[in-house]
Amino acid sequence: MANRWVALAIVFVTRTSMGFQFQSVAAVAPLMVAELQLTWVQLGSLIGLYLLPGAVFALPGGVLGQRFGDRRIVVVSLALMVAGGLVTAAAHGFIVAAAGRLLSGVGAVLMNILLAKMVADWFAERELSTAMGIMLTSWPVGLGIAAATLGALATHASWRTAIEATALVAALGLVLIAFAYRNPPRPASGAARAAERRVRLPAREITLATSGGFAWGCFNASLVAIIAFGPGLLTSRGTSLGDAGFIVSLAIWLTMLSVPLGGLLSDRLGRPNLLIVAGSLVAALVTMLIPAFPHPLVAFSLVGLAIGAPPGALMALLPRAVPTERLATALGVYYTTYYVVMAAVQLAAGGVRDLFGSPAAPIYLAGLVMAATILGFGLFRIVERSR
Repeated sequence: MANRWVALAIVFVTRTSMGFQFQSVAAVAPLMVAELQLTWVQLGSLIGLYLLPGAVFALPGGVLGQRFGDRRIVVVSLALMVAGGLVTAAAHGFIVAAAGRLLSGVGAVLMNILLAKMVADWFAERELSTAMGIMLTSWPVGLGIAAATLGALATHASWRTAIEATALVAALGLVLIAFAYRNPPRPASGAARAAERRVRLPAREITLATSGGFAWGCFNASLVAIIAFGPGLLTSRGTSLGDAGFIVSLAIWLTMLSVPLGGLLSDRLGRPNLLIVAGSLVAALVTMLIPAFPHPLVAFSLVGLAIGAPPGALMALLPRAVPTERLATALGVYYTTYYVVMAAVQLAAGGVRDLFGSPAAPIYLAGLVMAATILGFGLFRIVERSR
């Protein structure tokens, strides 16, 4: 494969299956709850179970990719997503459905880590921030496609058919990775191959991966909290639930434009530090202003635009600082920290909502967490420059 952009397109389509499958349960929720007689707590658990394996399997996934090869483990991960989707679709109760979601989630975690490594391998020389920004857009694309199509499919066929469609999309990704994707050219020496099989990281690179993962986790956890608790803020002020969901979703849709443009800008300017720090501060400020903003439609649109600058540059940090032969393992540490931060912030957001009794409290917390991205980034740069 001579064209790295073809490789990126394959990765993009494959990674879209993760957002598509994650959103599927929410998209068919009323029909699934009625047939399986689920409580809404159980339904929420099925949604969350998809991301839960990240804290446990991210590091082993990176190690496996380092030892056995990225492409091989991605094929296995997609097979797990296919199997998990089929198990969930065949469920007649909560336990089996939960097992299917966990199985899918394990596959999604492994795939998410190693697809980032594959993009880094192809774009290590140039335009890495642009490539990472494009890759990251695949998640909201998957969410959007699921929200737009799976509800209608479930209504005209069944919710089981809609869940099976997510397994079919994962199977498409499996075929693309197995038969169309090719690894970038690499030195074929025995020493290089032996180095790639080593999985131990020096302390400095562990610190780089942890601080980078903390920064990336804060950035994403802030956005997730905005999306999760934004509708509650709006409905408390008289907005209908349907309108509130639409207004908040604008932040997601606009990231499809702002994030790739942010990555492109980072590569063109060559100033990733400026984009990460200034972008995080602006996004934090806009988030903190949401509760007081007179026009919520404009407020959430501004959030979607403001968060576009940092992601591509943030995701490019670790691949530029860690040698490629240890990058998969480093990404395992990176994503372990990321998933822990994601879970902790959502728990904290719910906690401040109960503690203060205010629907605005989680939004203010999200703004503070967004600003904390700069702390993780600052530590990363300090460690990177130390010897």
